[in-house]
Amino acid sequence: MKKRILSAVFASVLALSMVGCSSSGSSSASASASGTASASASGETASTGIEEGKTYTIGISQFAEHGSLDNCREGFLKGLAEEGFVEGENLEVLYENAQADTGTAGQIATNFVSKDVDMICAIATVSATSAYNAAMKTDIPVIYTAITDPVAAGLASEDGTPVGNVTGTSDKLPVEAQLQMIREILPDAKTIGILYTTSEVNSESAIAEYESLVDKYGFTLETVGINTTADIPLAMDNILTKVDCITNLTDNTVVQGLATEISKATDAGIPVFGSEIEQVKKGCLAAEGLEFVSLGEQTGRMAAKVLKGEAKASDMKFETISECGLYLNTAAADKLGITIDDEYASTAVETFDTIAEE
Repeated sequence: MKKRILSAVFASVLALSMVGCSSSGSSSASASASGTASASASGETASTGIEEGKTYTIGISQFAEHGSLDNCREGFLKGLAEEGFVEGENLEVLYENAQADTGTAGQIATNFVSKDVDMICAIATVSATSAYNAAMKTDIPVIYTAITDPVAAGLASEDGTPVGNVTGTSDKLPVEAQLQMIREILPDAKTIGILYTTSEVNSESAIAEYESLVDKYGFTLETVGINTTADIPLAMDNILTKVDCITNLTDNTVVQGLATEISKATDAGIPVFGSEIEQVKKGCLAAEGLEFVSLGEQTGRMAAKVLKGEAKASDMKFETISECGLYLNTAAADKLGITIDDEYASTAVETFDTIAEE
């Protein structure tokens, strides 16, 4: 699996395109994680900033249950372990999932604050804003991940500075690279469709970037808004009559209904492009996208700095991915009768020849 390099950037830089994403080999941080975890277990904490004998408590609030957000959580815990915070040893994790319900996300955040946890990790925009609002009058730091646009979400200023005791990582999409990929695979396509949740500010931000770039690649854009997963079947019936393909965002509600979206599109002979690896595994044709375990790992390392007292969340600008990669699903291509050029396919980070079941 290709390891993504994450770097701190100003929020204004996020508006720039990420064209020409590379596809290099993977590397592993397992040796580092093992060594650090061993140091923690043996009590060698004096030089690490970890308080000896203390059990740290982190509340993890995840907005929805699907592969990309699950991968963020997995990576977050891995990143913490690399830095000496090991669940079951010196770390207690309280995990709650809002099941894509905004009200529940607020209740989870309030509950974590009442328990006076050492930190809240918020996965996805709604959980992050809920956690920040709940913890605003406390000294509990909030570390977020899987937020497309922290500025639009009200969690950072234009220059990337946190608005309070809150920071984390962004999963901003490589929109221009995605458009280049679609044009490569579908040279005759004219119209791209996007389903999005009207209440998700991250989706609105991504659509705005698509709108600014589609003309450059000879496309027009059709969008249809939804409120819940129950809206997806009718929305798909509507949009499939107008487009040559669908491209997904990291929209939690749409991703929860991915199986329905892909099924309807495939029946109509319309390809669906994903925004990250898990969507391609489940039947999207391709993605020039993100790998969320790596995103979570970087978030975990940021959280460790705060827990160790090396930095305050309020002083740390949010970080984002500086690389993306091509993922392909040949089984999806076969279903649609689409042939992908061998030379282009050889540039993929990973290619799947089966479609994973939900």
